[in-house]
Amino acid sequence: MSATDNCYDNAVMESSFHTLKTEVVYFERYRTRAEDRQSIFEYIEVFYNRIKRHCALGYLSPLEFEIRMSDKAA
Repeated sequence: MSATDNCYDNAVMESSFHTLKTEVVYFERYRTRAEDRQSIFEYIEVFYNRIKRHCALGYLSPLEFEIRMSDKAA
């Protein structure tokens, strides 16, 4: 939290952690920390940022959204 008594500052991060836990972590049984890290890395970098569609981005993946925005700017 960046401000005293401002509970909304952390909402985006809390939402991200909730999504990560409910879509990946709760369904896995990690034997090592390395396995845990690899699974979370793959979820974020491969699935979440490149494939998963986000309603806030007009149902595009973050990668598709970024490509379209850079095309418009050019």
